Amino acid sequence: MKILFIGTVEFSFMALEKLIEINAEVVGVCTKEKSSFNSDYKDIRPLCIANDIPCKFIDNINSKESIEWIKSLNPDIIFCFGWSSLIKKELLNLTSLGVIGFHPASLPLNRGRHPIIWALALGLKKTSSTFFFMDEGADSGDILSQKDIKIEYIDNARILYDKIIETAMYQIEIFTKELIQNKYQKLVQNHDISNTWRKRGQNDGLIDFRMNSTSIYNLVRALSKPYIGAHIEFNNKNISIWKVEEVVNHNRNIESGKVLENKNNTILVKCYDGAIRILEHDFDILPNVGEYL
Repeated sequence: MKILFIGTVEFSFMALEKLIEINAEVVGVCTKEKSSFNSDYKDIRPLCIANDIPCKFIDNINSKESIEWIKSLNPDIIFCFGWSSLIKKELLNLTSLGVIGFHPASLPLNRGRHPIIWALALGLKKTSSTFFFMDEGADSGDILSQKDIKIEYIDNARILYDKIIETAMYQIEIFTKELIQNKYQKLVQNHDISNTWRKRGQNDGLIDFRMNSTSIYNLVRALSKPYIGAHIEFNNKNISIWKVEEVVNHNRNIESGKVLENKNNTILVKCYDGAIRILEHDFDILPNVGEYL
């Protein structure tokens, strides 16, 4: 089974590495030379060079040039893991087995953008690693493989990202063999229960201390590395916040956003229902006790 691989992020690198490890026949790779869009961008060309896999930098995966190059490799199937634009009909129908996509969410729930970020920001208790046959919709095709992943309170974006990678690598090994042996199964998604997460914007990462402590905690861990970071506005600057903890504070006579403590490079700030201790941040000079964030 000849595989054409498409991807451009850290997960893509790990997936391609797994395919090489299990001796899958990868006949070519489409990737990007750089990406300002993907904060977890990773150059996978060195992996291709080391394993003598043809590699092409692609801006528009649906362009005539891209499709002609893919056709020249005569693949039986396309694996598209970590690509932020939709695959159009011509490419979807190019191979006999179609295109396998990946979405780290519990499809048909939570289609759409930023699934790791939204899962943490919304305080979900579980997500899934899902591989599916791509169609012209967004994350709406038949499911090939799906495994649930528990989200712990201590999990941040990096921890959850790594959990998903570990689970997905196991799935890739299993379903690739099933595809080769024609022993795979499809599960049709129930579109009636689906929802689609929207693209996040800069304001979605803004900490408002009128929020409760759990909401702030979830927002910060959702946007921690490898992502862009949550932030606060202070002295007309956006200050990135990377790690916080919830602190019990029952004093209802203190306004939200007031700095209660400043020591050992940490900051304790009153929020709606308690307080938040900022543990990792990009402050050059810490705000003073009594100032407001």
